[in-house]
Amino acid sequence: MIKLFDPHVTEEEVEAARKVILSKNWASGSGDGLVKEFEQKFNQYIGSDEAVAVNSGTAALHLSMMISNVQGKNVFVPSLSFVTTVHSLSYTGAKPIFVDIKEDTLCIDPDDLEQKIQNHGGIIALPVHFGGMPCDLVKIKKICKNHALLLIDDAAHVCGGEINGTKIGKIADLTCFSFHPVKNLAMPTGGAITINNKDAFILSNKLKSLRWCGIDNRRGIFYDVTSISPNYYMNEISASIGLVQLKKLDLLNKKRREIAKRYAREIKLETKMKYEENCVYHLYWIVTNNREEFIRFLNENEIEVGTHYRPIHNMTVYNDYKNIELPVTNYVSNKVVTLPIHPNLTDSEITHIIDTINKFVS
Repeated sequence: MIKLFDPHVTEEEVEAARKVILSKNWASGSGDGLVKEFEQKFNQYIGSDEAVAVNSGTAALHLSMMISNVQGKNVFVPSLSFVTTVHSLSYTGAKPIFVDIKEDTLCIDPDDLEQKIQNHGGIIALPVHFGGMPCDLVKIKKICKNHALLLIDDAAHVCGGEINGTKIGKIADLTCFSFHPVKNLAMPTGGAITINNKDAFILSNKLKSLRWCGIDNRRGIFYDVTSISPNYYMNEISASIGLVQLKKLDLLNKKRREIAKRYAREIKLETKMKYEENCVYHLYWIVTNNREEFIRFLNENEIEVGTHYRPIHNMTVYNDYKNIELPVTNYVSNKVVTLPIHPNLTDSEITHIIDTINKFVS
């Protein structure tokens, strides 16, 4: 079976993790050692003011909401995303206002965003760069500025992506990254928050306290706890692997683009993910009218596929929102299929995927 996801691992990652395991220094809640080194190098790579490492993209989203005073306030968010994008609002008492997406990118629709802001008012816009395709952050940032909203973007799919030569993670007030094992920069567990704000240093220190149970004011072995917070710090093994992955992130993203270019050029389907140089293709999606039959055919031909995602507003836990009008989201989510796109794919496997799809279409 050709895998939908498959982390790219070499002996360099194995040796980096091995050194940490043998050192027995596996974790430090204070974020010293390799975690601090990863934070510094990731911050340099992005060009952000500050970066804080955490143990998941979910943690990054949750902590970003915790420091943004969202209790009881509206946050504008797409429904076509992994469920933790909206869970982060529920954790902190915010109310999601679901915004529709654009059919050509599956990213949040800035026009619908502005309309929803005018209708409801709120505190934060939380767009998602779906599949690695950068959403229109320039337009969204202008909308947020006009309406005095914070811009926090969910960049779980887009590590290494750019807009007009600027890295995603440098543009918004806060940007939340995921380093889940299937992501473009992969770790056993990991995430990060980048900060671009006049108070970036203060916010960074606050996040470092919040990621470790609210522990603060450390003086050697003495410390205080100044807030109630989860346990979200990154471990040293993940950081060791992340440092290796960061060095080759651009090369791995280049490989993803090469695969996407072939898919976009050779797959004989009208509705599919477009090719764009700024996209880093965590996912590659197509839209088909007979999804179940299509999935079955590809599986029979040893190709694993996905359906990213079932809209969050259709989940049982968010049942109160099931009747909201999101026409593009509802249409696409019943037809979308995601294809294998990772650096381990061989040319023959890519050809097999394309030929199998085209055989089904014909």
